Amino acid sequence: MTITENSKITLHFALLLEDGQVVDSTFEREKPASFVFGDGNLLSSVEAQLLGLRTGDKETFKLAPEQAFGQRNPANIQSFPRSQFNADMELYEGLVISFADAARAELPGVVSSFDDERVEVDFNHPLAGRSLLFKVEILDVQAQGEMS
Repeated sequence: MTITENSKITLHFALLLEDGQVVDSTFEREKPASFVFGDGNLLSSVEAQLLGLRTGDKETFKLAPEQAFGQRNPANIQSFPRSQFNADMELYEGLVISFADAARAELPGVVSSFDDERVEVDFNHPLAGRSLLFKVEILDVQAQGEMS
């Protein structure tokens, strides 16, 4: 069966940096990934690459930053007074800190630099601005609603 916009898909995938470093993969896991086309589990740009593939197909797609996590946005780097952080908090570059946005939802930020007066926090997605490789092996394709 061919992947269409009404498919339930079971697959193994790997998301890699251009140098081959694995960001996430199901290939070594006991259980592959399953999703319904359009359910939001995969980026729509990735789903579009899957259209027309069949059970048994293996492909690798290059995703430009705009197809993946977008370009880095300088406005997503914020500077805070050091006094807004607990005095005993050990800061270091790369530290992930959880903030709350205006709707009280969790918003992770990464400390990019700091000194005694200011802390610079980067709220860009860690993969923003990066081209990625998406490697996929299609294990099963069913029409949505079919039983396994």
